[in-house]
Amino acid sequence: MPEVAARAVLAEASRVVVFTGAGISAESGVPTFRGPGGLWKTFKPEQLATAEAFAKDPKLVWEWYGWRRALVAGCEPNPAHRALAAWMRARQGVTLVTQNVDDLHERAGTPSLIKLHGSLSVDRCSRCDYRRDVPPGALYDPPPLCPACGAPLRPDVVWFGEMLPEDQLVAAEQAACRAEACLVIGTSGAVYPAAGIVHAAREAGARLIVVDPGTTEYDRMTDLKLTGPAGELVPPLLC
Repeated sequence: MPEVAARAVLAEASRVVVFTGAGISAESGVPTFRGPGGLWKTFKPEQLATAEAFAKDPKLVWEWYGWRRALVAGCEPNPAHRALAAWMRARQGVTLVTQNVDDLHERAGTPSLIKLHGSLSVDRCSRCDYRRDVPPGALYDPPPLCPACGAPLRPDVVWFGEMLPEDQLVAAEQAACRAEACLVIGTSGAVYPAAGIVHAAREAGARLIVVDPGTTEYDRMTDLKLTGPAGELVPPLLC
């Protein structure tokens, strides 16, 4: 059975990289960009998650991010988030890399993780290096100004057309190249350069395990594919 084989691969590997995407958080109620119902008012996320949209109408972009932050605040980590967090606390050699900007991994108790696309729970300056945690229940009208330089603050997330944070990308690539096993959860593998982390692990010789309810770009090269929801399939793999 693939579940038994996957559990053995993960147990035997001394270094594991776990790569999570929108699918794991969708099971907690966080909508995906590419899923059904991906409209907010009359806008698609791709129309709002850009520097150009922020420059044109910062109030509109902040309103959307306020809605997203409130939605995520009402979601809870699911069994897959919690199982990964407990597993990482119990053993050495696991690196968790996520494409998600929510804080569900952190709230589940994950001791450390690499966030390739930033965080909804942090504001950063659009000009300088100032950052701050988002105040609870924060709603901005208009967007706040940086206390250091006076420029508008923005969500600390990677927008379309922007580079991934170099330190996070380098750390993820290094972990992938050292890994003996790579566990991919809830991502189609369609978003680059983040999706290349899995390819790097595979090319370095890692055994590849994919957990997803549908098809992914990794299916052609995976060693083991487990089809179904992460909340059901992941916890038994890590016990």
